[in-house]
Amino acid sequence: MIFLRHPKPDIGEGICYGRTDMDIADIGHVQIEEALRTTPKITKLLSSPALRCRKLTLSLAQRDGIEPIFDERLWELDMGDFEGVRWDTMDREQSNNWLSDPINASPPNGEAFGDLQKRVLAAIEDHMEEPHETIIVICHASPIRAVQMAWQNISFHEAFKQLPPYAQPIKLLPPSIT
Repeated sequence: MIFLRHPKPDIGEGICYGRTDMDIADIGHVQIEEALRTTPKITKLLSSPALRCRKLTLSLAQRDGIEPIFDERLWELDMGDFEGVRWDTMDREQSNNWLSDPINASPPNGEAFGDLQKRVLAAIEDHMEEPHETIIVICHASPIRAVQMAWQNISFHEAFKQLPPYAQPIKLLPPSIT
């Protein structure tokens, strides 16, 4: 299974965004063109419905002549009250409470990472029907990390050491295939 994070979003550096829906930055169009060159032919295409994912998804779908499947469960983590706030200006007590146990705790009015992981894994499992399909999943950094944690048996901190690159294929195999 191949995962691609959306192209670079059109938002300032250092601003927290999760469920905030936004367009891609100018460089995102270049990233889509590169993804079209480096992503193998697809038999099934799953995607978050976010606009920043949709643009890459529709380009790949058109290239391969397939109908994409948009699944709400592939959205990024809901950052609640932190959405649109600069990381360096967040209330430290609130962010520290969340970061003390991000799997089970959530940002104020947001979502815990464990809940994101459950919904993302359920979405992927629901669409894994044929063992020889080339399935592409276009989503966000947190869903990719959630899958890495589950399929590669790595910790939250290990998964968050490296940020998935924008619009570049990442091959991940389910545990039964590895």
